[in-house]
Order: sequence, then structure tokens, then C-alpha cells
Amino acid sequence: MKRPLLALTLCLTAAPLGAAEISASDLSAKITEAAPQVLVLGELHDNPTHHLTQAAAVAALKPKALVFEMLSPEQAAQVTPELISTPEDIGQVLGWEAAGWPDFAIYAPIFEAAPNARYYGAALPRETVRRAMSEALPDIFPEAAEYGLDQPYPADLQAKLETQAQEDHCNALPPELLPGMVAAQRLRDGAFAATTLQALQETGGPVALITGSGHARTDRAVPALIAHAAPQVKVISLGQLERPSDGSLNPDQPYDWWIVTAPTEREDPCAAFQ
Repeated sequence: MKRPLLALTLCLTAAPLGAAEISASDLSAKITEAAPQVLVLGELHDNPTHHLTQAAAVAALKPKALVFEMLSPEQAAQVTPELISTPEDIGQVLGWEAAGWPDFAIYAPIFEAAPNARYYGAALPRETVRRAMSEALPDIFPEAAEYGLDQPYPADLQAKLETQAQEDHCNALPPELLPGMVAAQRLRDGAFAATTLQALQETGGPVALITGSGHARTDRAVPALIAHAAPQVKVISLGQLERPSDGSLNPDQPYDWWIVTAPTEREDPCAAFQ
């Protein structure tokens, strides 16, 4: 019963011990002092400030490997020091914006901070992610049990995440899709964790993972899954958040460290549904 109990404990844990909001100016020194084997660097994908902070973190860590949520293994294999030296070309070569990600220019500083690192892509094929909408995770992800993904979420957490998924999609999803949306997120967490551990094993580390802040959560996302599969690995997670318009933010966040920034300007994603 150890695995289910551990998975449940990870899901119900709030902010990790010693967790704290920090400033971007303090980040490099904290990384040097902590010397993590794995540094999970969260972001809001379209916030340029977040990517500049990630670039500074990568420069401080000096990783042997960089893992990107945004890249497939095939795309990552194309990244070379020579390609990184021509930032005007790399986005096009990788098909970055064609895949739906924001302007590559705001991500370029991350690549430039580690031109000689080995690059790994953690993105799953879309058809694989779609399978999570209707199939059990162990049938899609052979390592599911290793990462605790063979166990369901507690019912109250599952309901909370389904509600969140609905809100994230402008309350426009058919309710029957919501369990699958939660499962797809768990599948991607598992893939990101597995690729990060692969990079650590193959290069010796340290390793930085570039991903959305939702995947950087220590309570149930990539750091929690790495802790389940490889508890001996030292992982530090950084979440990057935007300050709400009313200025309030929960003081307990599910990251080791978090940075709060001003929001970036963006169109209302739900305008089309109004």
C-alpha cells in the first residue's frame, strides 16, 4: 500500500516546507546555493518577463541538459550550438509558432543561455494525448505505476480539477470531456517527468525543465512525480505567476519558490464565446 499512500500524500500536500515568494533578482544566487539536480522552471507561456527569468536561471544553473515542454524529441534533436547562434532561424527550423506557441523571440534567450547543453523534447504526439481522454493511463504510459499515475485522484481533488479545466476553457467544454482533460494533464506531467529523469541519467545533470507553471507544482505535477519515481533526486521548482487585478494572491503556493510579476497584455481568450 506504500505507492497509493504516497501518491495521496503528494496530492494533498500544500506549499512545500521552506517554500517562499522570491524576487527575480535573488534567483541566480538561490540556484547556486541550492545546487539542484533538477530545476523545474515554470512560466505563463506568453509572458516575456517569465522567459527572461528562466534564461537567467538557466545561466546560473549551467545545465548539462534542457528539457522543453514545447518540443518533441524529433524537434529537440535539431537543436545545435550552430542553430542557436542564428536565433532568427531556429524558430522556423523547429516549427515553433506553427505548433501554436507564442513568438519564438521571447524564448530565444533561454536557448542562448545554454548553447552547449543537450536538448530534450518532452512533448507527446497529439494522438497520444487524445487517447488519455478515453483510455486508462497505464494503457498509454507504460511507466504509469512508477510515477504514481496508476492511482486515481481523490474524488474531491478530481472534482476540483475538472472545475478548473472547465474555467480554463471558458466554461465551453461539454461536461463529459472534463475527466479526460484532467487525465491528459496527468499524462503530460508523467511524460515531462520521465524525460527529465532520462536527461539526468544520460548527462549526469543538472537538468532544467522549461514548462508551464501548472506542470511545476510540487503537490501533484512534475516535481511530485519525480519524487515518487526517484526520491533521491534533488528537485527545486520555480513557479511564475501574474498578480491578479485586485492585487490579492494566496500566500501559500505549490512551489519551492515563486515569483509574482505584472500581467502581460493579452486579448480576452473567452471573448469569442461571449
